Amino acid sequence: MNILWKIFFTFLKIGAFSFGGGYAVISMIQKDIILDKGWIKPEEFIDIVAIAEMTPGPIAVNSSTYIGYKLAGLLGSALGTIGVVLVPTLLALIVSIYFNKFKHLDWVKWTLKGIRPAVLGIIAAACFTIGKVSFVDLRSIIIGALIFLGVYKLKISPILAIIISGCLGLILYGLPV
Repeated sequence: MNILWKIFFTFLKIGAFSFGGGYAVISMIQKDIILDKGWIKPEEFIDIVAIAEMTPGPIAVNSSTYIGYKLAGLLGSALGTIGVVLVPTLLALIVSIYFNKFKHLDWVKWTLKGIRPAVLGIIAAACFTIGKVSFVDLRSIIIGALIFLGVYKLKISPILAIIISGCLGLILYGLPV
């Protein structure tokens, strides 16, 4: 199977099974793209996540677009993007038609209550994996802690947090230690 089909089917699987969206997809991308296929390095993936946070659109779409392009140019980019959005788009259409009819049912409520903590666990696992590569020295830990406190306690905007972290990176890494 050539690389274009591999890109499409890999991201089709990621899109189909990454319930929880957003950060939950990071764990699947790490496993499939970095660990299983070795298409990119962990450090490069962290850069992709950072760039995806700064650009409009979901992390899954931005990541699939970037990785597809890196591997096979414009067509790889398009196939990665189509693959990752195809199943969620179809599911969203189906759910939007039927959810209001069934949301009051107990088994639907119970199912959703069971999925919520699982999604949180998936996101936490991805955070630990990214943390191992991101927190490389005391300066990176300081930046991470300050941004966490700023977003969590002071409720600063994620956009402002990214700008501040970039400035802190320039200051802490640009100056001789």
